[in-house]
Formats: sequence, C-alpha cells, structure tokens
Amino acid sequence: MSDDHTHVQEFFGARAADWDRRFPDDGPAYAAAVAELGLREGGRVLDAGCGTGRALPALRAAVGPSGVVLGADLTPAMLREAVRAGRDRDGALLLADVTALPLRPGVLDAVFAAGLIAHLPDPVANLRELARAVRPGGVLALFHPVGRAALAARQGRSLTPDDLRAEPNLRPLLARSGWRMTSYADEDTRFLVLAVRGNRAPGRGADPQSASAGRTGQPRSPGTGWVPRSSSR
Repeated sequence: MSDDHTHVQEFFGARAADWDRRFPDDGPAYAAAVAELGLREGGRVLDAGCGTGRALPALRAAVGPSGVVLGADLTPAMLREAVRAGRDRDGALLLADVTALPLRPGVLDAVFAAGLIAHLPDPVANLRELARAVRPGGVLALFHPVGRAALAARQGRSLTPDDLRAEPNLRPLLARSGWRMTSYADEDTRFLVLAVRGNRAPGRGADPQSASAGRTGQPRSPGTGWVPRSSSR
C-alpha cells in the first residue's frame, strides 16, 4: 500500500465513528447533487470514495430497485459506519481502491465522487481509471457540500492559484483523463462539477451486477464475489 493510501486510511479511520455527527445537515446537498447526474431507472452508478455512504440513499432512489448502486472506499472503518447506518441496504459496499477498480470497462452509467479529488495520489491517472469504468457518454460528478472558499476557511487556510479544483486547473485535467467538463459550480453552499466521458478510455475489470445481490452485511474486499478484471490473465 502506498504512503498516500496509508495516510488516507489513517486520517479517515480515526474520524469514521464521528463523521456523520460532524456533518449532520449535508443530506439535502447530497440529494440535490445526485439529482443533477440525470440517472434513470435501472442505471448503474458508483459512489467513488463513498465514506459512510451518505450519497447511497439518493443514488438508490434515482436508479430504483432495478438499478445497481456500488459504494467503494479504501477505509474499512468508514464502510463499517455505512453498514451501521443501514446504508448497505441502498448499495453494495466494496472495500476497494478507486484508483484500480475491479470493474470491466464501460459498465457504469455514472460516477459520483464527494470530496475525492483532493485525496487522489495521481489525479490524471486516477480520473482516467474512473473514465475506464464508465460507458461513453456517462457522467462524472465531483462534489463537496461546501465550496472551495468556505472549505478553506473551515480548515484555516487560503486558496492558492494551484488549487486542483479551480476551474482553470480542473478543466484541462479532466480533459487529459477522458472527461469533458460540462458545468462548474463553486458556491458557498456547494462545489459541483459535471463531466461527460468521451469516446475513448483505457480498459479492464468486473461486472457490477455481481454486487447487486449483496446489499447487506459486511463490506467486501475486491477479491470477494467479483469477476477478475481480465479473463485472460
């Protein structure tokens, strides 16, 4: 495991038990952001870096009982909190690294990612991996329940020109990763970027339908109940 991954697990693992109590009012913002994905009944969607699963109920409502909702996170403690909150009923939880998804190319209609981009060790390669798992024309939502300035103030820091989430930086980064930015909103009450997957992306992976039957119980590791990335390995 890389130092980046170890740091992420330590940071969020130490905060998992109190995470939902620290941010009790974010539910409507998550639901509003999910609504902008334009998901349809029967759709297939991944919550990348799902944490305690706060987006999963809205994602399930959007795709209905016939859809597939996956929640992937690197930190076991966050997924345990998702189970404790009952959100495993809304989506299959997967203990997985979103920079190397156990999914076949093009199987998803959309990816929802709340607060993820700041924790990616290699943003271009990692966003390209998300593009690989999404069909051409599929949608990516990069979300945070507060905007960049509000988040910086909360954390006691100042915004700098090299901020990855600034539009002049993020738009070309997404383009290099196989995504075309279609909207950018950075307000006090939310940060939401939508992008469409282009016609080309790298490939490998497993069918998310195999996870849809297991919406309850403990989060699964990438090797449990998942088709290998390549049958020719």
